[in-house]
Amino acid sequence: MAEHVTFRVDGMTCASCVGRVERALGKVPGVAKSSVNLATGRAAVDLDPAQAKIGDLLAAVKNAGYSPHVEVLEFTVLGMPCASCVGRVERAIQKVPGVVSVGVNLATNRAHVGYIDGRAGFVDIAAAVAAAGYEAKALEEQTDGADAEAAEREREIRDLRGDLIFAAAFTIPLFAIAMVKYMPGLDKAMLSLATARGWEIVELLLATPVQFWAGRRFYATGWAELSHLSPGMNSLVMLGSSAAFFYSALALFVPQIFPAGTANTYFDAAGVIITLILLGRLMEAVAKGRTSEAIKKLMRLQAKTAMVIRDGRETELAIEQVVVGDVIQVRPGERVPVDGEVVEGASFVDESMISGEPVPVEKAVGAEVVGGTINKTGAFRFRVAKVGKDTVLSRIIKMVEEAQGTKPAIQRLADRVAMVFVPVVMAVAALTFAVWLLVGPASALSYAFVTAVSVLLIACPCAMGLATPTAIMVGTGKGAEMGVLFRRGTALETLAKVDTVVLDKTGTLTLGRPDLTDFIRFEGAADWTADALLAAVAAAEAKSEHPIAQAIVAAATAKGLTLPDLDDFRAEPGYGIAAKVSGRTLQIGADRYMTKLGVALDAAAAKAAFLAEAAKTPLYAALDGKLAAVIAVADPLKEGSREAVRALHDLGIKVAMLTGDNRRTAEAIARSVGIEQVLAEVLPDQKAQEIARLQGEGHQVAFVGDGINDAPALAQADVGVAIGTGTDIAVEAGDVILVSGDLRGVVNAATLSRRTLRTIWGNFFWAYAYNVALIPLAAGALYPLAGVLLNPMVAAGAMSISSVFVVSNSLRLRGFKPALAPSA
Repeated sequence: MAEHVTFRVDGMTCASCVGRVERALGKVPGVAKSSVNLATGRAAVDLDPAQAKIGDLLAAVKNAGYSPHVEVLEFTVLGMPCASCVGRVERAIQKVPGVVSVGVNLATNRAHVGYIDGRAGFVDIAAAVAAAGYEAKALEEQTDGADAEAAEREREIRDLRGDLIFAAAFTIPLFAIAMVKYMPGLDKAMLSLATARGWEIVELLLATPVQFWAGRRFYATGWAELSHLSPGMNSLVMLGSSAAFFYSALALFVPQIFPAGTANTYFDAAGVIITLILLGRLMEAVAKGRTSEAIKKLMRLQAKTAMVIRDGRETELAIEQVVVGDVIQVRPGERVPVDGEVVEGASFVDESMISGEPVPVEKAVGAEVVGGTINKTGAFRFRVAKVGKDTVLSRIIKMVEEAQGTKPAIQRLADRVAMVFVPVVMAVAALTFAVWLLVGPASALSYAFVTAVSVLLIACPCAMGLATPTAIMVGTGKGAEMGVLFRRGTALETLAKVDTVVLDKTGTLTLGRPDLTDFIRFEGAADWTADALLAAVAAAEAKSEHPIAQAIVAAATAKGLTLPDLDDFRAEPGYGIAAKVSGRTLQIGADRYMTKLGVALDAAAAKAAFLAEAAKTPLYAALDGKLAAVIAVADPLKEGSREAVRALHDLGIKVAMLTGDNRRTAEAIARSVGIEQVLAEVLPDQKAQEIARLQGEGHQVAFVGDGINDAPALAQADVGVAIGTGTDIAVEAGDVILVSGDLRGVVNAATLSRRTLRTIWGNFFWAYAYNVALIPLAAGALYPLAGVLLNPMVAAGAMSISSVFVVSNSLRLRGFKPALAPSA
């Protein structure tokens, strides 16, 4: 039966776009009919769901050069204690018609769902989550959402603490009674107070509230897991503790059904199991709360109020009431509430919490200020430019949250293992029971019971599920503190494997603000003075926004020159510019432009070589086809560039420089910073090709650029690192963003990513080695050698410790120190 699907398509501007999208959709196997409406911007498709999925349609539209519109929903999932729960929730959501992507994070208890608007919504998705045995809870907007999530975390901790105290109040005397029975002397004193059966009834009375009240969460979720044939951590706890409780109850009330010597009670084990696992859950919940500490710190930077100037009066308003265009007064020591531009006054502002730079930044009229930063000395007023979710701080918080919600390849593998892990453990427990029952010593049933319950309780899929997301959360949060924003958690994993870093020159290695250093007149301008020629060149360059052009204009302006009028101005991208000045043809550009025009450069060859050796960029001006001048500009290196390159080499990373400059100049700059490979004279549209060539040679490549002109190269690289300064954060440009624009951030990002990946692998080693080593031990592997069986209470304690260890190991990343700190 055909399925009718409609969705929005962005980027269509004309009828030919419609045809292109329809043809792309028509080529998808299983599509019977497709229709695209330009006015509504929507596509309607009839397809056979057996042959095609909605994701195939979206991919076809994207490959055609347009953007299929996918709504993104984020919400909290309650009741997920282990990794197998993640897969269960994801599978349930994927079955909802209209859902195209799902990602569930165990560490944050959040789900990110991409869906087609009109075919799915929160109500449908929440119903699917509920049917799987969990609860979906919508997030509030902005800071209220953060407060609501923090409140939910606090409620969880409070409930766990209450249940633990309740359980401990009964378990401590229960455990004491059980232990005293085995203490010579004290056992007789106990029997003088009550019979052995009487004490067992007391144990039953103490164990019952622990089992069915303190342990109710395990029954509620564990039963839902089993009813959906998807057993998880709760199922293991429910089965293990219930086996101990009900075996003991039967042994107490109908001992005659058991073989001789096997009618033993384990009420103490049942109570201690529940209590220890509640203790582990509480410790884990507290530790997981700490993994999101970086997000909490960022959110605390958001101001609650602002002093707004309206009708000539200062009025303190809630931040939600501030609108674009308002003028805000900021006094010394106050926090800048939102983003804007200074219109009055001057001061120094501490931006370290946003950029990681320790030195306060001077702000005067016209300067941009960022919400969340702290005013130090002076007072100023600024006009609001961005509010709410559009501010830099809100965008940073959003990026960090999205990075923490993504799954690296290593986590997807762990999720697949976790999905089959619990059923395998249950099968191993059943096999253990059967083997001991068949070949065990006298009282084989008791041995079979103890070993099977121990296997159920010692297995820990939680540690597998928490190994990656907790490390990613702490790592991305730590990066944000240093001014390094990971847009995707996958970038942490990929950057750790990079062996080659390619640096764009202008604005990355250098300040991107070149100065005119030399202006040498040649025979082609013999009838012009140097100032007249400079004025004409500056007039032509004034039409360009290129930094080199601005340097030439600035030099002419500084000399007080009047710029002449131009005629017939034209630009040739990647080469240069041309114009008519006083009836003569003026052409300005690099040597390749002169060669293209047929202008002889022999007379300037020696001078150009000298300039290039001095790391200056030579340009040429021609009048009527003859060489008129050699112009040299130099772009100073950024502070820390040499230090960053040296540190990257120390990490074993090869560094290359990519630039459109001529080779001599490029090599001179490369020598000055210690870069061994130079990719020079590369046109803007060739940068991505150079990155692809390096990848073709087997390198894992990170490209560092300004995120605007370098977008294709950033996208082509294995990891794109975008340089951003102040409010100019190229959010869509790179996988990693350096907020301060300091190249040393690349070293810190690489070092942090390697440390995070080592932490993830350490977590996985513990999680898997723990289960591989202790499950056989719980099954009684040591009994034939040492006569030792693992007590189920010890197994429960070990399971609790396992997941706490993984979270605690990830929290060690909070102590990470930047490899290179910006100069104070």
